[in-house]
Amino acid sequence: MINTKRLEVRIQTSFLNSVEKKILIWMAERVPKKINSDHLTIIGFIGALISTAGYILSNWGNHFLWLASFGLVVNWFGDSLDGTLARVRNAQRSVYGFFIDHNVDALTILVICIGAGLSPFIKFSTALMVLAAYLIISIYTYINAYLIGEFKITYNKLGPTEFRLVVILINTIFIYFPIEKQIVTLDEVTFSIFDVTGIGVSLILIIIYLISFFKDRDKFAKIDPPKY
Repeated sequence: MINTKRLEVRIQTSFLNSVEKKILIWMAERVPKKINSDHLTIIGFIGALISTAGYILSNWGNHFLWLASFGLVVNWFGDSLDGTLARVRNAQRSVYGFFIDHNVDALTILVICIGAGLSPFIKFSTALMVLAAYLIISIYTYINAYLIGEFKITYNKLGPTEFRLVVILINTIFIYFPIEKQIVTLDEVTFSIFDVTGIGVSLILIIIYLISFFKDRDKFAKIDPPKY
């Protein structure tokens, strides 16, 4: 039976958390009553589709990266505001909200990574590496939410908002500087700044996952010791 009364403790300690929280509450208080959290979740996913379209269209011009960045802003608006709106209106649906929000999150990162991989700026394999690392850390987060009721949104002061800002910054670099100047060659294999950043982000996420895994393994071993 589903525990409909269970609420996970949200752990969010990113660099921008305090400022972002105030902005989101301010916006949530001004959202029209006819708009609910589901509408904002849909808007967030539409933002992901816009970003994906921007990356694919960038094959015909760097200026389409503005569209990709705009999509990330729209995605932030919907994805970050849907939960805040529910809390401001005291209309949380812990089971339904958790189910919808995080399934849509998985679809969001999937379509954005596919779009980025189909752009001329990043290898498709690098985009899939970012996707895999994101899903690994997500699965780890969901496991902890289930076992101990802690939903950790940020790791090492970095969260989804900071990630979006980094991507927007890289998009801007590629808009104003020719791609030929953003290439790194290693053993006759070329990598763009997107590739280097994507690989770096993936490795950071995997390292964070491994450190957290071995740390929490000992904690769970004490909670659930051997029976022999």
